[in-house]
Amino acid sequence: MAEESEISPPAAPTAAPTPAPAPLAFAPPPGPVRIPITGELDLHTFQPRETARVIDAYIEACPERGIGVVRIIHGKGTGTLRETVHAHLRRHPDVVSFRLGDESSGGWGATLVGLRTKKVG
Repeated sequence: MAEESEISPPAAPTAAPTPAPAPLAFAPPPGPVRIPITGELDLHTFQPRETARVIDAYIEACPERGIGVVRIIHGKGTGTLRETVHAHLRRHPDVVSFRLGDESSGGWGATLVGLRTKKVG
């Protein structure tokens, strides 16, 4: 009669531990960021904490370029950024009106802002 013995499955090869990925270093560029003043402000590239400051600077630059309506793109997402933008616009002295975009201007992912015209002289 043959001898019986326990057979264990082969041991899994041991791989060297995977090193942790190096942390990504994103440093803000030195000095102010220059964005074109075209009547359209896309907030996707900014941190949420920068929203109010960016909107203020953008709105301030529009009248001298003859821009009376601005489209602010905040995205659809959860609506948090949209609510933050709208709360800021409600308190802004140069904003006369704002509303969500329509089908051709971004829907609820964008807000159209009417600006107060500044008197010259």
